[in-house]
Amino acid sequence: MSAILPLYPLENPMPKAQADAPIGIFDSGIGGLSVAQEIANYLPHEHILYYADTAHVPYGPRTDQEIRELTANAVEWLYRQGCKIAVVACNTASAFSLDYLREHYGESFPIVGLVPALKPAVLQSKSKVVSVLATPATFRGKLIKDVIQRFAEPAQVEVLTVTNLELVPFVESGQCNSVECKASLKNVLDPIVAQGADYLVLGCTHYPYLKQSIADIYGDQLTMIDSGLAVARQTARILIKHELLLLQPLEYKVRLECYVSGKNAEALSFVLKHLIHEKISWSIHDVVDKLHE
Repeated sequence: MSAILPLYPLENPMPKAQADAPIGIFDSGIGGLSVAQEIANYLPHEHILYYADTAHVPYGPRTDQEIRELTANAVEWLYRQGCKIAVVACNTASAFSLDYLREHYGESFPIVGLVPALKPAVLQSKSKVVSVLATPATFRGKLIKDVIQRFAEPAQVEVLTVTNLELVPFVESGQCNSVECKASLKNVLDPIVAQGADYLVLGCTHYPYLKQSIADIYGDQLTMIDSGLAVARQTARILIKHELLLLQPLEYKVRLECYVSGKNAEALSFVLKHLIHEKISWSIHDVVDKLHE
């Protein structure tokens, strides 16, 4: 597939999806399952197709153009599977790709993206200092800059932006509560606590899986906020608008079908057992098709 800039033409468009088609969710890795589970809880009748681009995780250190191309490939895969909507459950991918993707697919394939949940942190902060923990690429994108200008600056709230490239691999390998992971968290978060931050915005879908470790270290010093529930609500609103919300429960073998591009489904199945709520039935498969060779 050619790069997303300039826009490639939409060839062989898919038939219009029906309400019983799955919701497609994409992330660079398995972190977006935090959003998938919020959607599964909020929309209990829906079938979810989750795509993790584990062959290229993490996206954070990649160039802007690489991020656009990888995101375009992933969303195209969901489109070709017959999904009725795509949720880009990756802050880094959303920061660079939403406008292009929406222009490309138009109304035929709605796309929901993420932006770090800075607004509620700004509105609720008592210290007037909040922090956003995200990847370097997320901070290069315009989405987070727009939110800071619209909400933080008028409220005179200081926003401390911090990054740590070690955290995503800890989640991907199932080491969220390890001594090494907590040491890495302390290294990046101690300075923002010292500067008076009372809210921590988790600006990557991997990071909600680190909540327990962060709470173990800082107790109630930091109130954590992520975008998961807000994305679930927005997904519901878009489905209602397009008359695609599933109103009756259907019989599925599994509610959450996970596909990974890195040929590592077997290895990740152990990690997913600890990340996915026991009430949600799921499966995991390797993606094998020409689009991802």
